[in-house]
Amino acid sequence: MIYTLTLNPSIDYVVHLPSFIGGITNRTTGEEYYIGGKGINVSCILAELGLESTALGFTAGFTGEAIEQGLAEQGIHADFIRLPEGISRINIKVKADQESEINGQGPHITPEAFERLLQKTDAIQDGDTIVLAGSIPKTVSDDAYEKILERLKDRDIRIVVDATKQLLLNCLKYRPFLIKPNRQELSEIFRTEVSSEEETAVCARQLQEQGARNVIVSLGGEGAVLFAENGQTYHTGVVKDTVLSTVGSGDSMVAGFIAGYAQTGDYGYALKLGTACGNATAFSKGLATKEKIQEVLGKL
Repeated sequence: MIYTLTLNPSIDYVVHLPSFIGGITNRTTGEEYYIGGKGINVSCILAELGLESTALGFTAGFTGEAIEQGLAEQGIHADFIRLPEGISRINIKVKADQESEINGQGPHITPEAFERLLQKTDAIQDGDTIVLAGSIPKTVSDDAYEKILERLKDRDIRIVVDATKQLLLNCLKYRPFLIKPNRQELSEIFRTEVSSEEETAVCARQLQEQGARNVIVSLGGEGAVLFAENGQTYHTGVVKDTVLSTVGSGDSMVAGFIAGYAQTGDYGYALKLGTACGNATAFSKGLATKEKIQEVLGKL
């Protein structure tokens, strides 16, 4: 089983308008909403690829109910902890002459609620996969991911960590199966400008020396490169099409890689499918459908 963790899921409310002017009433030309959260995005793409997963995390209030209902309608199993107070956050995405975001805080997660989450991870067995994705809410201690991985350390589990900076570095001692920084994030981690292929390789290999088994580095319009635990380096390009939104593209790549490797055990194919999923989401209003993924995969 694949488990995904989203500590602070959301409803992303996207509004479109020609321009946004402060201090007056602005009227939209269109709007849509999506269930948000990096781990949830992974679960959604896995479902499009025909793989089952269980979404873990916290929900609260009427927005939490909407998140759970939305996942159920997509056939995704969720095992969230319902918090007694607050509401799951709403993130407002303004698409106008300039793009702006207003992200909510989310509900308060008590130590007791987090302990319940730790207990849920006891169901994870040898051979399973867990995806820890996104930032940690302010109401949870900064070492939340480490506490989860410490509890799982004696099990043969594939660990995927999609996080940034120190949060990612602190997880490397648990030898994650996959991490996915981009060049900007590498620059932040190593406090130096990372721009060339050689610099990218040096940084990725250092992350492997610190514990990461496989490192995907997203290169934006240049594609992606995988530094695999077998010592090989794999490259993939991108498909040219109209980019509608990059939100969720990285999560889609993670899901595609997990699915590709689970299905074939081939790192090269896993990277190719991951890239196809990431590109397909970028070419879609929301997350990619299986049809769009197959279309893009055929062009790589």
